[in-house]
Amino acid sequence: MGVLSWSSYLLCALALIGTAQAQTTDQPDALPDVLDAKQVYEISQAAIGREVGAHVLRDQTGAPLALADLRGRPLVISLVYTSCSSICPVTTDRVHDAVEDAHAVLGEGSFAVLTFGFDASSDKPAQLRAFAISHGINRLDDWYLASADPETTEALLQDLGFSWRDAAGGFDHPSQTTILDAEGRVYRQVYGEDFPLPVFMTPLKELVLGRTTVSVAPADLWNRLTFLCTVYNPLTRAYRFDWHSFRYLLWCRLTSADWADHRSALA
Repeated sequence: MGVLSWSSYLLCALALIGTAQAQTTDQPDALPDVLDAKQVYEISQAAIGREVGAHVLRDQTGAPLALADLRGRPLVISLVYTSCSSICPVTTDRVHDAVEDAHAVLGEGSFAVLTFGFDASSDKPAQLRAFAISHGINRLDDWYLASADPETTEALLQDLGFSWRDAAGGFDHPSQTTILDAEGRVYRQVYGEDFPLPVFMTPLKELVLGRTTVSVAPADLWNRLTFLCTVYNPLTRAYRFDWHSFRYLLWCRLTSADWADHRSALA
């Protein structure tokens, strides 16, 4: 994943959660009373593969937003509270940049984004609209902002494996961005307010382009080659298309297809 190893990335991300003492629980998915990095991480990772419920939220216009209506393509869920003045704005700006980079590779409309305000008492439509304007989200298609009543908020956050607790003037919480697959299952967790782009891009490439395409039909072949040939440059922190790899893989694919046709003709 470039200049930063997975282990180093996780250590840095978990350090953002805090250093409170651990408190054991008989239920692994229960909200911890005190945020402990190891426990928070285990709860988050345990959510992978879990189907998120068909919760109905309230968007920035005050209209209902059903999560079931967002299925059919990957969904990136950024978890914030709008009155946060430190980590949440920085994380949102990073997600914004990563989404634009992902659109450049995967195409507009290939996935959707939801910024969910988990402060049920304060993240009202007016606050969500102001947050969207201040971070330029209001100008982007397929990016939704929403909040919910306390019961729905708690149920959704539990589905996502997200831990939080009240703190003086706000909340203690990890910086977590969750990626759902097209069926609404948790596919990957992204941690930190300045995560490396490949950590965000790789699961989206897997979900949008697939990893097991064997067809040589033009559309399927192009998707497979795009998945393989987009290369991350850690110096520019952006993806580029590797034309050398493209030509080689295309030759391999076409040669393989020609050989299969030749064997079929000889049979």
